[in-house]
Amino acid sequence: MVGNAYFNNLIMTVINASESSEWREAVDEWEIYDCEEDEDCSAKCICGKENIRYLYTIRNIYNGELLFPIGSSCINKFGRKDLNDETGLIEEQFRLLHAVESNKYLSLSADFFSRKLLRWLFDEGAFDTSYNQFDGEDDYEFMLKMFNKRDKDAITIRQDRKIKAIIMNSIKPFLQERLEEKIR
Repeated sequence: MVGNAYFNNLIMTVINASESSEWREAVDEWEIYDCEEDEDCSAKCICGKENIRYLYTIRNIYNGELLFPIGSSCINKFGRKDLNDETGLIEEQFRLLHAVESNKYLSLSADFFSRKLLRWLFDEGAFDTSYNQFDGEDDYEFMLKMFNKRDKDAITIRQDRKIKAIIMNSIKPFLQERLEEKIR
């Protein structure tokens, strides 16, 4: 396969750690195992590219081999929508955590949220807190309804307060617990 040196390095590294010796088949053997964030961008991908921020660990589902660190650009070269969606979702989580921690004004907009991120937060239990008896479905449905509103100016002051309360009392602590140890 002809390409740049980084891509060729990626291909050889992945194939050498795979069961298949063909790139098109080898890429199907891998899943995202973990991700860390290097805020200084001082890490180097397995392909040789420097200055990567999101350091993924991928795992071979057949032989258990791990590759680390691999950047999202290289994961995108696998040509798999499921992996691309997963890297996007993971990076959204880190961006949202940083926005919350830096006390940015958070609106329930595409700048900080997506339907996939809200669904992931719900599936992972972020909305399940003591104030709602650990049943966050109503809060998730509310957040999704507010996110889907075309006219954000139609969000009432009361609804906006509820959005902020859910972000600060449910989502922020959840993300802090999940991600803080993954930030270098």
